Amino acid sequence: MAISKPLVYIETSVVSYLTARPSRDLLTAARQAWTRDWWEIAPTFWEMAISELVIEEAGRGDPQAAALRLNALHGIPILSANVEVEILADAILNAGALPLTEPEDALHIAIATVTGAHYLVSWNFAHLVGPDAKLKLLDTIRSLGHTPALLTTPEELLEII
Repeated sequence: MAISKPLVYIETSVVSYLTARPSRDLLTAARQAWTRDWWEIAPTFWEMAISELVIEEAGRGDPQAAALRLNALHGIPILSANVEVEILADAILNAGALPLTEPEDALHIAIATVTGAHYLVSWNFAHLVGPDAKLKLLDTIRSLGHTPALLTTPEELLEII
């Protein structure tokens, strides 16, 4: 009997760090390095997945940068949004766990949650993986009757292997 790997939903900021030009900012450069390291080993430890929303977001902006992001995402399985995802995303926003200006972040969380992802990996500290944001989101999702994906960064996932 094969043991399945934990499912990790990859939010758009991860592929942005992966494909961006090397930064001179030390923290950003470190995050880029952690992202490259994680991306290289991730398929060994996790089932990776994205959504149509990730593809849409990755395709925005500078055409050359978008092409690099979309190429990096090629072949990664796509998780589907459905009515349950939409309802949960709206509930997250209405509960105040995210600002009403961030419906796409709510959708990322809802997709990861409804599909049973073990992890949602992101570099979005403002709304997803910052300590206060993470606590508020996880508490809200649980209060709505769902088991949330653990909100984490590539750096944190590197620490568990």
